[in-house]
Amino acid sequence: MSAFVTPCFIYLDNNATTQVASEVFEAMRPFFRNQFGNPSSMHTCGGVVAKLLDQSRESVAQILGAEPSEVVFTSGGTESDNFAIRGVLDANPDKKHIVTTRVEHPGVLNLCRHLKRHGYDVTELEVDGDGNLDMDRYRASLREDTAIVSVMWANNETGVIFPVEEMARIASARGITFHTDAVQAVGKIPIDLGKSAIDLLSLSGHKLHGPKGIGAITIRRGTRIRPLIYGGHQERGRRPGTENVPGIVGLGRAAALAMEHMTDENTRVKAMRDRLEKSLLDAIPRTKVNGNRDQRLPNTTNISFEFIEGEAILLRMNELKIAASSGSACTSGSLEPSHVLRAMGVPFTMIHGSVRFSFSRYNDDSQVDLVIEKFPGIVEALRAISPYWSDSQA
Repeated sequence: MSAFVTPCFIYLDNNATTQVASEVFEAMRPFFRNQFGNPSSMHTCGGVVAKLLDQSRESVAQILGAEPSEVVFTSGGTESDNFAIRGVLDANPDKKHIVTTRVEHPGVLNLCRHLKRHGYDVTELEVDGDGNLDMDRYRASLREDTAIVSVMWANNETGVIFPVEEMARIASARGITFHTDAVQAVGKIPIDLGKSAIDLLSLSGHKLHGPKGIGAITIRRGTRIRPLIYGGHQERGRRPGTENVPGIVGLGRAAALAMEHMTDENTRVKAMRDRLEKSLLDAIPRTKVNGNRDQRLPNTTNISFEFIEGEAILLRMNELKIAASSGSACTSGSLEPSHVLRAMGVPFTMIHGSVRFSFSRYNDDSQVDLVIEKFPGIVEALRAISPYWSDSQA
């Protein structure tokens, strides 16, 4: 049987998922065959695995500036988000108010809207045209019955970074638990939970060159929270079920590698992003970047091209073996325009023509050169058959 070869020649959709680092794959390999013991077992086969899980927990804690005992392994970001919000609500049944934003990942936003239908009061903070929050409105949203604030560290579609550390300090002063979905931020920007008031943080392995199906939540010591599921003693009873050993080992290795490459992420990767962005804006008229261009992740740009459909752009790019996205992979099955861009007030003529380019350390300048060469022709060809573009030129 021939080996599977990815059809993507140039992969610029790293906010959707990342390729597993070769070092991560090699670290995981033994745990599918040779080191297959259950870490809960009393014998040596289990004990060896348990020690390696502890090492992975330490690696994840290190990239977050947390204590290893605060790290709980989960199946990914969505479970961690649900654990944080539902767990705090269950532990504080007298408080029925949640504060979040209109631009959260579906793992938070859809949960909060579900809870609203079941008796909870939810405040969804608005953002401005650059995707920024109004901190005065945030302060005013906090109430005596607010159980939890859940605000993402960095937006998955635009890369805009929210001031979550300041927001956590404000919430803490009011005795309110603060959670951040940091799935897109971990490994790209420095995080030090030991110096912040953040109580709960979610992360996902496949966003930082680790495997899919593994993630973690950090729970600050003393945080009132109940488990999302109940069962055995694993993860100190906070997340029962036999541990995903290969995934945990892979996540630990991925976290260690992300720390090593963070400088590269904020220099070389950022420079590639900036060069692509500037070149497309210079070459293509009626084009704009969505989101704050200063306070954002170093790997992400979201660009709207007026009077054409983002899906059509992606299909043309795919023919050239260039992969990007029109928004979150978790909502790509929907024909509705991005809820993030809608919340930012992006005009109708541009909102459908948005493309998210998200880089990783595995991209290089030759790939950027090819996209710069080919992309303007894609837009020109699509505008040539767009009645909206023709009308705008009349």
